[in-house]
Amino acid sequence: MPRQKKAKKIFVLDTSVLLYDSEAVKNFEKHDIAIPITVLEELDSFKKGNTVTNLHAREFIRYLDKITDANMIQKWIPLNGKSHGKIRVISNEGSKVDAAEVFGSQKNDHRILNSALKLREEEPDKKVTLVSKDINLRLKARALSLDAEDYETIRIKDINHLYRGKTDLKFEDNSHINDLYKKGQIDYEEIDQTKPVSNHYYILKNHSSSALGYYNPASEKVELVNPKNAYGITPKNAEQTFAMHALMNPEVLLATITGAAGTGKTLLALACALEQRREYRQIYLARPIVPLSNRDLGYLPGDVKSKIDPYMQPLWDNLNIIKNQYKESSKQYKKIDEMVQNEKLSIVPLAYIRGRSLNNVIFIIDEAQNLTPHEVKTIITRAGENTKIVFTGDIFQIDTPYLDTQSNGLSYLVDRMNNNDVYAHINLEKGERSELANLASKFL
Repeated sequence: MPRQKKAKKIFVLDTSVLLYDSEAVKNFEKHDIAIPITVLEELDSFKKGNTVTNLHAREFIRYLDKITDANMIQKWIPLNGKSHGKIRVISNEGSKVDAAEVFGSQKNDHRILNSALKLREEEPDKKVTLVSKDINLRLKARALSLDAEDYETIRIKDINHLYRGKTDLKFEDNSHINDLYKKGQIDYEEIDQTKPVSNHYYILKNHSSSALGYYNPASEKVELVNPKNAYGITPKNAEQTFAMHALMNPEVLLATITGAAGTGKTLLALACALEQRREYRQIYLARPIVPLSNRDLGYLPGDVKSKIDPYMQPLWDNLNIIKNQYKESSKQYKKIDEMVQNEKLSIVPLAYIRGRSLNNVIFIIDEAQNLTPHEVKTIITRAGENTKIVFTGDIFQIDTPYLDTQSNGLSYLVDRMNNNDVYAHINLEKGERSELANLASKFL
C-alpha cells in the first residue's frame, strides 16, 4: 500500500516571530510561509534603532528584497534551498468571519487574524496555522477555530532538567574525601560511573566531613576546589565557591551563573573580574535595557550615559558593596574609582557591542535571561583573543515580551554549551542577601 503524502501546511507568521528570529522562515521545512501585509507594516515601524528587535526587522526586510524581484502579493515565491517551501505576502483581509467584529475593536492583531482566516478559505486543501509568540493572539486565533502555535524552533525541551552544573554525592565512609584532600585529585571513576561533563562540580559528603571538587577536562580527573577570596568577597556556600572557581579559572572562557535574586550572581562576577583586572585590558559590564511600558531610551533626557544609568544602577550598587568593604583612603577603594575614571572598568549598553571585536577584556552581562538566543550568539561571536564572557541571570524572572523560561537566551546557552572544555556553569541555590530577603523568596 503506497504511503500517503502528508498534507502540506501553510504557516502564517506574526510580527513577534520575525522580531524574535529574522531567519524564522527557513525553519519550516518544505511547508509554505505566509506573511500578512500588516506584519510588514509593523516591521517597518521597527526598522530604526539599536535593539535586537530593530536588527531583526531590518534583516528580514532585506531578506525579502533579496530573494525576488516579483510581486509577492500576487504569487508564491520559492524560498532559497531545496528543503524549503514557498513564501507569499497576503493582503486580503476580507474573511467571512471578521475578527474586529468578534472582538469589538480595530487592531493590527485582528487584521492579521483576518488575513489568516481568508487564506484558509482560499486554500481549503491545506492546513493553515498561525505562528505567534504573542499568547493573547494565539488565544484569539483558537477562539476563531484557527490553528495557532508558538514559535518553538529556538526553544529548549525540558526546563526542569536544565543543566545545573553540580552533583551532590553521599558516601558511607570518608575514603574518597580523604584522598581528594590528600592528593588534590582523584579518578572520576571512583565517584562517578559515567564520564562527567567538562568543568562539572561535585559536593562530596559523608556523615562527618565534606569536600568540593570539579572535573578538569585537561587532566580528566576530579580536582579539589578550595574557597578563594576575590577583592574582599569570600564565598558563603558551596555553590558560590564553585561560581568563583569558574569565574577565575583561566581555562574557562565562557561562564554562566544562574540563580534567584539575592544569591550573589552579579556581586561574585564583579568581584572576580576586579581580582583579575591585571589579566585583562578592560572590564565591561552590561545588562539588557528593558524600558518601562516598552518605551525607547529616546524619551529620557541627557546623553547616552545619562539615559542608560537608571537601568545600570544595580551594577553600580554591587560595585559599591565591593568598594565599601574598604576605607575610602585605602588602595583598593581608590583603585575602583580610578578604573571607572580611566574606563578600564566600563558600564556599556549592549547595542554598542554589536559589530565590535572584543580583545583582552572580561565582559559581564547581567540579567541575561532578558536576551534572545540570537542576541547571546551575537555577543559571544564578538569575543577575540584573551576574552572571557560571563552571563548571569535568573531564568524565572523574565521582563521581556515573547520570552519565557524555555526560549530565552540564557536557558538556550546553558542547554547548548554544557560539556565544552572552555565553558562552565553553576546554579546558585541559597540566597545570601539577608534573612528577610530569603523569607520573601520562600513564602511570597
